[in-house]
Amino acid sequence: MNGRSLRVCVFCGASPGDNPAYVQTAVETGRKLTERGIGVVYGGGRVGLMGALADSALAAGGEVIGIIPEALAAREIAHRGLTELHVVGSMHERKALMAAESDAFLTLPGGFGTLEELFEAVTWRQLGFHDKPCGIVNVAGYFDGLLRFCDDAVDHGFVRPLDRAGLFERASVGEAIDELLRRLAVIH
Repeated sequence: MNGRSLRVCVFCGASPGDNPAYVQTAVETGRKLTERGIGVVYGGGRVGLMGALADSALAAGGEVIGIIPEALAAREIAHRGLTELHVVGSMHERKALMAAESDAFLTLPGGFGTLEELFEAVTWRQLGFHDKPCGIVNVAGYFDGLLRFCDDAVDHGFVRPLDRAGLFERASVGEAIDELLRRLAVIH
């Protein structure tokens, strides 16, 4: 943590999705992380779940660091009211800086980009590039199929049980934050 406050990188969609529970969860995540004195690192957009997350953390007085590639700054509508906004050259730079600025990863509903970010963080953990906790908030069962896939990958011999255990899932934001903090305490 290098003398700074604890920070959690939140991966989530640039769209609100089709269930109001997704936006509510993003709002709750920003608020609850801030209430616990935890900073938010995320993709830097002001729309969809990303915007809801950032706005709720900011409204609660939290630290919010956004990281967005130049090519997406206009498309995802970069959030200009953040504690810090980093505009970087590529998706690779975005993910590397998100990882460097964070102590743990939490994933909310989203699409291909969200899943790609999640699995890169999980893969980096598996390869020993970091030992940061990786969790999913399984809002309204959104990730049920993905979690079944992860379990099937173990059953078919492509993922070791230890590596599968490195990605946890909780149904609520509070439980997910508690688990992140528990796993961080074990590491440090």
